[in-house]
Amino acid sequence: MPIHELKNNPTMKGQVRLIENVVYSAVDGEAVKMDILAPWSQRYDYLTSESRPLIVFVQGSSWRLPTMGEEIPQLVQFVKAGYIVATVQHRNSLDGHAFPAFLEDVKTAIRYLRTNAAQYSIDPKRVAIWGTSSGANAALLVGLTGDDPRYKTDQYADQSDAVNTVVSCFAPTDVVDTFKNADRVPGSDILQYSLFGRDKSKWDQIKRQMSPLYQVKAGQQYPPFLLMHGDADQVVPYHQMEEMYDVLQQHDVTVEAYRVKGANHERDFWSQRIYDLVKEFLAPVEHPEQEE
Repeated sequence: MPIHELKNNPTMKGQVRLIENVVYSAVDGEAVKMDILAPWSQRYDYLTSESRPLIVFVQGSSWRLPTMGEEIPQLVQFVKAGYIVATVQHRNSLDGHAFPAFLEDVKTAIRYLRTNAAQYSIDPKRVAIWGTSSGANAALLVGLTGDDPRYKTDQYADQSDAVNTVVSCFAPTDVVDTFKNADRVPGSDILQYSLFGRDKSKWDQIKRQMSPLYQVKAGQQYPPFLLMHGDADQVVPYHQMEEMYDVLQQHDVTVEAYRVKGANHERDFWSQRIYDLVKEFLAPVEHPEQEE
């Protein structure tokens, strides 16, 4: 039998590179990191890459320290579809970082990526944010508070933290409601003191500030939103997505929403159809070097 022959792949087409533990911020000496998924061709100076749109992904963590690798196997397909993907951590509320620390961190990550856009072949004018659970709460808040001085630190301050598109999966949109039945959230008592501080008389005010549902303002320009939520969610009630959808529509914001029948929180929510819907929603942005 003869030796078989294959063509080489000089442009590294279809190959994805994982750039791990990129430190984008250091607050009081505490490093905050992200992982970046990019074309493998970026490793080689002799190969050039067109700038690509960016997806900033925030994994749900009950506002603790997100696990960056949780969705990486699924996010690889978005690099093959023409994106750069950064999955970002934020500071852990249980370590004494109350709201708005997690929101400040995610916004800092966006500004870091814009600052270093050339290094990672990112188009800084095409940035989407996508989150799950508490990460989706952060994503919605980012979309509703672009360049808001309340949440902007002095790191990479010359860059914008506004985004072009928001994708939210099973987000707490009404944090007051989320914590009404505290047993839905593991370790809820400690978590509430960590997020909202020791003065319980201020909790409702802070919870409303942390609730995307109450941050939609008349006369503001907002990016398009894609909302998805399981109707059997035992942690964040499904009605929160419906209420968010209604509020965005009332303010003439472009929004699409999907009810995932029978899906609980995270768990059986995910399917390839979910990822395809995200791709379809982001499709108006042109993708250079898209894989066949």
